[in-house]
Parts: sequence; C-alpha cells; structure tokens
Amino acid sequence: MLSCVKSFGVSGVGGFAVAVEVYISGGLPGFEIVGLPDAAVREARERVRAAIKNNGFRFPPSRLTVNLAPADRKKAGTLYDLPILIGILAAQGEIDAPSGDCAFLGELALDGSLRRVSGALPMAIAAERSGVKKLFLPAENAAEAAFAESVEVYGVESVRDLIAHLRGEKEISPAAAPDIFAEALPLPDYADVKGQESVKRAFEVAAAGGHNLLCVGPPGSGKSMMAKRLPSILPDMSREEIIEATEIHSVAGLTSREKPIVCTRPFRSPHHTVSGPGLSGGGTIPRPGEISLADTGVLFLDELPEFRSDVLEVLRQPLEDGEVTVSRVSGSVSFPSHFMLVCAMNPCKCGWYGHPSGRCRCSEADIRRYQGRISGPLLDRIDIITEVPSLEFDELKRRAPAESSAEIKKRVDAARAIQRRRFSSSVTSCNARMDSRELRSFCVLDAESEELMRGAFEAMGLSARSYDRILRVARTIADLDGSEEIRSDHLAEAIQYRSYDLAKGE
Repeated sequence: MLSCVKSFGVSGVGGFAVAVEVYISGGLPGFEIVGLPDAAVREARERVRAAIKNNGFRFPPSRLTVNLAPADRKKAGTLYDLPILIGILAAQGEIDAPSGDCAFLGELALDGSLRRVSGALPMAIAAERSGVKKLFLPAENAAEAAFAESVEVYGVESVRDLIAHLRGEKEISPAAAPDIFAEALPLPDYADVKGQESVKRAFEVAAAGGHNLLCVGPPGSGKSMMAKRLPSILPDMSREEIIEATEIHSVAGLTSREKPIVCTRPFRSPHHTVSGPGLSGGGTIPRPGEISLADTGVLFLDELPEFRSDVLEVLRQPLEDGEVTVSRVSGSVSFPSHFMLVCAMNPCKCGWYGHPSGRCRCSEADIRRYQGRISGPLLDRIDIITEVPSLEFDELKRRAPAESSAEIKKRVDAARAIQRRRFSSSVTSCNARMDSRELRSFCVLDAESEELMRGAFEAMGLSARSYDRILRVARTIADLDGSEEIRSDHLAEAIQYRSYDLAKGE
C-alpha cells in the first residue's frame, strides 16, 4: 500500500517541493522516516501516531516507511506532520488519495489540532510556481499564505475538520488575502522633532535616494529620535517588497495571525552586544539575521563605536552586494539585504568633544582611539555624514509645530517617482544602487561642477568609492529639486555631506 502527498520545505527564504511517500508493508511494526530528516522531523512519528489515534482513526500495526523526496536535501522543522498523517490515512484506505494539485503542511498537536509553522509564504509561493491549486496548512498561517496569488489557501484548525473536508462532509472556506492598508500602523512623526533642520534635510536626502547615513553628535541631541522616524518618510512598499520582507520575517518566525504580512518598512535596531551571526544570520539551520530582517527598510546601529569591530566588518559585503551568504557544512544559503544603514555615534567616549560647554575631558589619543573603532572601508560605504549639534534653550521652548513627516514624504515620493522612471528598464530601484554604467549615464557634470569635484577630490583625499557616492547623493539632491541636470549647488551639498572630519569633530 503506497501513497504520495505533496508538501514543501524552506531553504533560505525560498520554498522547494517535497514529495511525502508513505509505504505500508508487512513485517514487524515499525515507523521509519528517511530522506535526510532532522530531529524535529523524526519526532513526527510520535505526534502523528497520537493524532491519528486521538481522532478515531486506525493506526496500521505494520511496518511504515516514509520517504521525503528529494532524499538528498535536508528536511527540517515540524511542518511535515500533516502530510505524513494524510499519507498514512490514504495508504490504508481511510481516505481517498489527494489529487496532484493539493499540498499539505503543518505541525500536529497530540489531539490533532494544527499549530503554526515558519515560512508559510515562501512555501505558498513555491506551491504557486509548481502548479499546486489548493494548499492546506494551519489556520494561523492562512492569512499570510493567502498573499500568494493563484493558490487557494485553506486554513485548517484540526485533523477532523480536514478529513471532513476531503470526504466532502464539511467544507472549509478558502482564506482571503490580508488587507495591506488595514495592517499598516501609525509611525513616529518628524513633527515631534524640534530644531535640527539641517539634520532633517540630511535624512530627507537619504530617504529620497536610499543612501546610508551617519549622525555624529553629543548625547541628547536627537540622533536616535530622528533615526526612528525615518520609516515615516520612506516610500510606501510595493507588492514585491512586501512579499520579500514577509518571506524573510516568516522564515524567522516573526509573523503571526494578528500580523501576517510586513507592510511597513522594517526598522531594526540591534543592541551593540549583538554577535556577528546575530547580525548576518546563521545557526545549524541558517536563519536570517538583523541585516536581512532590515531588508527593504532601515538597519539602525546606535552607539556605533561600541559594536565589536569584527561585527561591523560583517556589514561591508552586504552593503555592496545587497545579499548576505551564510555557509555551513550542510550547504550555503543567501538572504536578501537591501537596507538603508543608519548609524549614530558620539564624537568621543564621554560624548562631549567639541561641545561649547567644554565638558569633554578626553585626551586626543582617547578620541582617536574611540573613533578608530570604525574602519575606513566601512566609513567609505556611508554616503552621508552629518553633525547633530546640541539644541539651544530657545529651540527647546519653541511651541510652533515642525514640518510633519507627511510633508517631507511628499517630496521624497516625488524624487522616487523620478528614479522609477529613470530606472524603468533596469533592476536598480534607487539612486544609491546605481552601477558604474548608470553613473556615467545619469550623473554627468558640467565644467563648473567638474572643477568643484576636482578640488574636493584632491583636498579631501577621496577614494573612488567616495567619489561615486558623492555623485549618487548629488543626483538625489537634483531629483529633490526637480532638476534634470546636476548643478554645482547640488554637488556642493553632496560634498558637504562627506566633509565632516571625525578626528576634528567639525
């Protein structure tokens, strides 16, 4: 007696098809699962046995062999419980074998109820690509999986409900895709920020072009406050970005029935004690780290020099390539990492270097040692460095409302619309990700700007990467200004964002 049930697995942030083959033969009773299962998959034997018996079905007193094909690919997690149960019932004739356009996945409780699994959306998208028309999975995952198109998703509460549906006794209704706008939550507003107009301008430029940004200033000047409000001025997420971000969060187990999809740009702010694998991802079964969880959004590193140097160096390759690769003995997986890096730091250990009050007591050697924790190659990958001065009393007591995030976002959206038209025939999404060919095409300088750039290059000792980043920022400033050409004033502002000298605090 043989049956085959379709299911899926997750590798990285992508799903892959798994055929659950169940064979019931004579001989001494036994229950074996083969096909490179991990411990959680092997333990399915006891969960499936209990769920079958507790729901009034007969467990075969024979030798059971379950093969998870392809047999040379590692299978992990508890999501194969349900297809194994369906395969056993079909193999012994309790139910008809499911049709080839049906797939099953889910973890079983001992009483036969279904518990949520991780990675529902990636597997639903894989089901869509493989021609599956009906996907049965735990009810808690149904709204998330329903975001995939062309697949009918059925949220199952228990084995009894599923068997009744398959027998035609009691129908389960397909789940509806979640409402994106209903899921959106209000974000902190820049209207709460007093003063700091030049710094807010830097954040606006960064948001308009997707640029990396570093804020340097004394404690209490508003660095973290402004960084946390950055998502409120970023463009709305497209459907493709929502799917990409939700896949990553789903694999990490961060989605739920109440919040099935990620429809606001992620803002991740790991503590400075985070480890390298915590930032890049890892584990025996690789899971995404903070870099990938910030995909399509913002990765905020507060107190930048307090992070271990080896942890900060993990950022270099993902910032350039837009993905992070995690290699293990069992194989390697890649996670997307298209994020904006926003950092904040004090100018010295005590935080008051350069402050008019003269409160700083750090020596020059202490200051250089503190700032030297940030490597030159990492600084070279930051487009905008802006000073955040401490606020004066008159600015703090001012009661007039500041410009709101909604007003700033209108300008950002207009600049991003220009970039979408500009890059409509390529995979580039914003100015910060222009390649060298696009730089030559879209960042042409006139004679006056060429001379300005030459002087800045020689005076500041810029690298080739810094030169390119200045051009990208200048292109964004021109877009905010609605200008087709990069003028000298646009370039001058972009150069100013690279001119802050950490060592001098000015």
